[in-house]
Amino acid sequence: MKWKKFTIETTTAAVDFISQELSDLGIEGIEIEDNVPLSDSDTKGMFIDILPELPPDDGSARVSFYLPGDQETADTALNGGDAPHAGCQLTDHDQVLEQVRAALEEVKGFVDAGSCRIREEETQDADWMNNWKEFFHPFTVGRFLIKPTWEEIPAGAEDKICLTIDPGTAFGTGTHETTQLCISQLEKYLQAGQRVLDVGTGSGILAIAALKLGAREALGTELDEYAVEAARENGEQNGVADRFLVATGNILEDPAVQELAGEESFDLAVSNILAPVIVLLQGEIGRHLKPGGVWISSGIIQEKEEEVREGFRRHPEWEILDVTRQGEWVSFTARKK
Repeated sequence: MKWKKFTIETTTAAVDFISQELSDLGIEGIEIEDNVPLSDSDTKGMFIDILPELPPDDGSARVSFYLPGDQETADTALNGGDAPHAGCQLTDHDQVLEQVRAALEEVKGFVDAGSCRIREEETQDADWMNNWKEFFHPFTVGRFLIKPTWEEIPAGAEDKICLTIDPGTAFGTGTHETTQLCISQLEKYLQAGQRVLDVGTGSGILAIAALKLGAREALGTELDEYAVEAARENGEQNGVADRFLVATGNILEDPAVQELAGEESFDLAVSNILAPVIVLLQGEIGRHLKPGGVWISSGIIQEKEEEVREGFRRHPEWEILDVTRQGEWVSFTARKK
């Protein structure tokens, strides 16, 4: 389906007011662009490793909204076509834009809103949920053949451990360097019959790999409910659902998840997240591992390696066993003393 994108040239001071006016018109799903730098609290909450490079903040901003661009009427993009302003339905682009321009004039009356020029362009509604599939084909990582459900096992790979993954919107197809670093360390350190804790399980690929390598059972924790669904489906697809429990929640702050993980109840933990989260987990993972338990951590960009290493120094219960690298990514494997 084709869509019309309308972008309002404005100022950062007016963004909130314009957003509210568009919402009052029934327009949903707006997009805001500016050059305001992220604060320390922003980056901490979002766990961003590499900040985007932005031009200097000149106070300018852009607010965009979308309307159907084909035969469908613009009121389908609204809340049932029931616009509170003027008590009428907005049935075409001209009516929508007329009301938007009137709202912008109101905003200009009490804040510097810039030119409020509206730029129009056409965009295509892409199937983001499925477009990645054309790039996901079978490949090998160590002892594993990783493939999506719609692909057959290629010739010459019959002796590999088959790991079937459909990630959906969850992270983890096995193609990323951080996932491969974790799989390599699982092959090195996991022993048959062990219990595995996978924090930030995503698609479930690492927990499932551990189970296929001989782990007795695995617990995956995940914040994203869509990823939880994907992980459970992947567990079923790989025949390990009866040994793979997936819990929704944050092990750093959710008492229910912490209780589920238990005290000193796992032999091995794996966390493929981001460096700032790994640093936070250094004070938490140990309570869930048995003495001598191993923790494999990755998702660490090389610029953050020393920050993670220093975190381990602040927690003397950890002994670093391995530091492995692939591309610009780093993995730490540590043992609980």
